[in-house]
Amino acid sequence: MNLLQISKAIMILGAVLLVLGGGLYLMGKFDLPLGRLPGDIRFKREGFTCFFPLVTSIILSILLTLGLNLLAKWLNK
Repeated sequence: MNLLQISKAIMILGAVLLVLGGGLYLMGKFDLPLGRLPGDIRFKREGFTCFFPLVTSIILSILLTLGLNLLAKWLNK
């Protein structure tokens, strides 16, 4: 790999981290209910809590799949 390819990869990674950080910031600021959606399973017992965020995982998977497919199409012009 030459320096041009490495620098391009670092810039893309930086852009992805910027978008991810901005999304997390907005989720915290607007109190989006990720992790508390209908379909997310939570078991609470005395001294024990178990949490399965099923619907949240499905939504995040769909969004990441769409975003990565768009990124792949953009990079393979």
